[in-house]
Amino acid sequence: MDASASERDDGRDESEKERLDRNLEQLLQELRVALPGVQVLFGFLLIVPFNQRFADITAFQSTVYFITLMLATAATVCLIAPTAHHRIEFREGDKRRIVFSATRLAVVGLALLAAAMTGAVILVTDFLYHRTTVVIVATLVALMFTGLWFAWPVKRLLDKR
Repeated sequence: MDASASERDDGRDESEKERLDRNLEQLLQELRVALPGVQVLFGFLLIVPFNQRFADITAFQSTVYFITLMLATAATVCLIAPTAHHRIEFREGDKRRIVFSATRLAVVGLALLAAAMTGAVILVTDFLYHRTTVVIVATLVALMFTGLWFAWPVKRLLDKR
């Protein structure tokens, strides 16, 4: 067993290159799950202004809409960027850098997607209900994203140390 394989606790007998290949494949597979969600949200946000009732929205709703559209755009950019990076750089032999930068982009993209989805919920809830309901629903949605997507896995990482 080589030094890099013996230093890991995952019990796999693989080289650093094999591990990076596996990590990249797993990351790209995970992005295949996240991308349809961000694409549907982005598509929804792009067609909303063409709805006849869009002209009747409040200044608050207009601001929430624009911020949510920008968040969805940024999430789309971050979640697709790893694929573009890999395609452009894959022959350079620096898969470690590709995997680590792609992981960072994916995490940022997921945070932006969570914020965009929360914004979309705020927009719809504000259109249908009063502000108190908007605050309660937005808080619950933001807490769900924060807890399930970020706090829980980070806590598990910290517990392992």
